[in-house]
Amino acid sequence: MKKQKNISIRSLHEGLLNGEFTATNLVVDFFKKIKKDDKKINAFISLCEERALIKAGEVDEQIKNKVKINLLAGIPVAIKDNLLVEGLKCTAGSKMLTNYVAPYSATVIERLEKAGAIIIGKTNMDEFAMGSSGETSNFGTTKNPLDQKKVPGGSSSGSAAAVAADMAVFALGSDTGGSIRQPASFCGLVGLKPTYGRVSRHGLIALSSSFDQIGPLTRSVEDSAIVFENIAGPDNFDSTLADEDVSVLSHLGASLKGQTVGIPKEFFVAGMDEEIKKKTEETIENLKSLGLKIKEISLPLSKYSLAIYYILMTAELSSNLSRFDGVRYGFRADNETLLEMYEKTRAMGFGDEVKRRIILGTFVLSSGYVDAYYRKAQKVRELIRAEFKNAFKEVDYIITPTSPCLPFNLGEKFNDPLTMYLSDIYTVSANVVGIPALSMPIGEIKNLPVGLQIMGDFYHEKEILNLASQIEKI
Repeated sequence: MKKQKNISIRSLHEGLLNGEFTATNLVVDFFKKIKKDDKKINAFISLCEERALIKAGEVDEQIKNKVKINLLAGIPVAIKDNLLVEGLKCTAGSKMLTNYVAPYSATVIERLEKAGAIIIGKTNMDEFAMGSSGETSNFGTTKNPLDQKKVPGGSSSGSAAAVAADMAVFALGSDTGGSIRQPASFCGLVGLKPTYGRVSRHGLIALSSSFDQIGPLTRSVEDSAIVFENIAGPDNFDSTLADEDVSVLSHLGASLKGQTVGIPKEFFVAGMDEEIKKKTEETIENLKSLGLKIKEISLPLSKYSLAIYYILMTAELSSNLSRFDGVRYGFRADNETLLEMYEKTRAMGFGDEVKRRIILGTFVLSSGYVDAYYRKAQKVRELIRAEFKNAFKEVDYIITPTSPCLPFNLGEKFNDPLTMYLSDIYTVSANVVGIPALSMPIGEIKNLPVGLQIMGDFYHEKEILNLASQIEKI
């Protein structure tokens, strides 16, 4: 099969049904591409070629026997390496889990494989999903395929790079404060963070349990909608899930006339790249041609979202990561006493960024500070959530840039954590509140992609995907 660039799920599906190529041909092509190009990009931590070819053969047999197949059947997918796939290593980008083999599969993996999607490998990521640049992984830095001197964004760096470099048709990532949307913006992709409680987190190595959400990184809005429909929905293993309709594909192309887009003035402030601001404003102006009304709104509490996020997220991760102690699984540093083993294991097994956040989280939960920081942050989180709920009584969508800056140089912000944390300034609000948000490309500046963020009310994925699909056309 001759490999086509930027190919869609639907066109590959039609090619399989029409006999233009087989699922096995497709998988072989992608592994050739990975082996040729990934030495420069470092998008993958591990590959599962033998397993993928077996699965491809099963899809080919179904097509041969004229069995009706899902749109995702035979489609190669890359999986962020904090999602468990039974029998495969799952490292979360950390030395702590270098040789850990998953004993079961995450719910989203089971759903993808039931649909016939073919997992080709596990992707590189910032260690335990802590980072905004793809530079904190124990397995080396991931580079942006569009400019290898630039970062691809993080923490879903490998997933974004794999799709952008045509080494996978789509990928799964996880988004705690922007870890799908920011790399999508930096790599010119569509990245969807669903509503909290839409996609099961069972089998995801937790960073921050009240913020984490799994979602797709794709080339197009339609591809994102296809993947969302297949992975979303109730799951007995995750009690946070809502029993809401997950049908979104049939809504693409629905009329937008009479709907209102809110533009929060607090997101267009000093410090944003002026060219990004101009490009975003041009796109907003073009929305009028779709029959949309544009309204400036105010979200004054949103300026606290980043601070609230870094207090609550670090508190939750310091608790979640306490399980990695060298006793039950993962890396262990031998020593004479149990306490010394604990200390040495965690000192050697975790990288600097992980240790930095554990210390911060332990501090905000410590006696004398839990009221001043943690509990106060929880109260402000509820106020921010209420502010967004009120905003959605006035508008149907909220639009902002995805990132205040273009992809930055490798190493540029690595030794300046506070500046790095500001990379998430536009994306964290959606996680603090729990609403769905999508990043999509709206053009280029200096040959680098610019992302637009669309936020919607709770469980309004079909609405933001519909708006994104129509922006995509114009």
